[in-house]
Amino acid sequence: MTRMYLPFFVLLSACLPLHAQAIYPKREFRGAWIQTVNGQFCGLPSGTVKAALTGQLDALQAAGMNVIMFQVRPEADALYNSAYEPWSRFLTGVQGMAPEPYWDPLEFMVEECHRRNMELHAWINPYRAKTNITHELASTHIYNMYPERFVVYDNKLFFDPAFTENRIHICKVITDIVNRYDVDGIHMDDYFYPYPDGGTDYPDDGSFAVYGGDFTDRGDWRRNNVNLLIREIHETVRALKPWVKFGVSPFGVYRNQSNDPSGSDTKALQNYDDLYADVLLWVREGWIDYNIPQIYWHVGHPLADYRKLVDWWACNAENRPLFIGQSVPNTIMNADPENMNINQLPRKMSIQRSYRTIGGSCQWPAGSVVNNEGCYRDALMQEYHKYPALQPVFEFMDNEAPGRVGRLKKAWTEDGYMLFWEAPEVKDEMNRATHYVIYRFGHKEKVNLDDPSRIVSITRNTYYKLPYTEGKTKCHYVVTALDRLQNESRPVSKKIKL
Repeated sequence: MTRMYLPFFVLLSACLPLHAQAIYPKREFRGAWIQTVNGQFCGLPSGTVKAALTGQLDALQAAGMNVIMFQVRPEADALYNSAYEPWSRFLTGVQGMAPEPYWDPLEFMVEECHRRNMELHAWINPYRAKTNITHELASTHIYNMYPERFVVYDNKLFFDPAFTENRIHICKVITDIVNRYDVDGIHMDDYFYPYPDGGTDYPDDGSFAVYGGDFTDRGDWRRNNVNLLIREIHETVRALKPWVKFGVSPFGVYRNQSNDPSGSDTKALQNYDDLYADVLLWVREGWIDYNIPQIYWHVGHPLADYRKLVDWWACNAENRPLFIGQSVPNTIMNADPENMNINQLPRKMSIQRSYRTIGGSCQWPAGSVVNNEGCYRDALMQEYHKYPALQPVFEFMDNEAPGRVGRLKKAWTEDGYMLFWEAPEVKDEMNRATHYVIYRFGHKEKVNLDDPSRIVSITRNTYYKLPYTEGKTKCHYVVTALDRLQNESRPVSKKIKL
């Protein structure tokens, strides 16, 4: 893969906060993690789970979210109809038991998210096979076929990252998901090698002796094991569907300055040294398509200050989109250091949006937004996500926009006054229009497609119902087409009286 490097002056300026930036960006990643490992759906009737999910999606859509991370593989199991892994106990209560009446949560979520103009990223945990060693595994679970490829640590069961066969299996699972479901992304969270259990080292003496090769440092060897998986997943996804993104949300600290002078001014657990996740290498090599470090601390935290970490990641974004993982509970439970009467959401949003290299955020957990804890959802709706946003441009994946819409016309129908258009011609799947953006401007108002306040709809339809009143208000509408990666076509406009 060809890599693009930014000139030094661009990299330097990217590290400096912007003092004049649009309050409401037209393009912004606005994600939320819907977890299943917490058991919120465990054993509930199919209809109850569907209703709960649609309720959550409605609330998240109202809050301006445009990406959903849906956890579909918590412990080498599946919240979808998998040919390789058993149904998840986090869905039915018993691993290996299909839902009754039957339904496929991943298929359902893809359809429901797309209906709401949201992306759906299938969130998997790569190595975890049991969250607690006492849990029963289905007879079809891969551990029961190849127990020698697993490790028990911290009362949990894990795939041993040293085994090539494990990487092959994980890539096979991802191939199955990408081939059979219209997902927009494959997503992994912060669980690579497991979080350290006190002073107990990960028990991989045997696999290091067999597979360590020329490595003399076990940390380097472990990092290489994870590197191989990340690279192979990226190659797998790109070969199958070049529009599907592969992203990670690592722990919020890469390295502390005490271990690396170029690290962050923090004193916390480290991706590189403790989880063996060399995130910056993945970014530099282009093995991931986006990075969402989980910066779950508050502004002013003595060991891991939010502001310092956002600044560090902004300066180390390299050549891949960077978004910020936000903790809703942490944000609302801590007061703004400069105004003790409010929580830290305004401060964090101001910091996040002040860097050129940061293109949005993802909220943890989605349930806190849905439940409007600390009036968080209200704040997103009324202020920070007041207007809709398109996805950031992923130019390294595709930078060619679809053609313009055709035959834009207005017409009266039995359903009212309508705006119609035709989809642009399609050269290939990457170029196919999947969405349309409708803008409205006043009669003498200058057309500015960078102003999201002028977006009245983002739709998959090729029509839009106009808000006709008395036919005395002159305005004009502009329609553009978006492809799968939300490259935007040239505009087509029509003068209308409403």
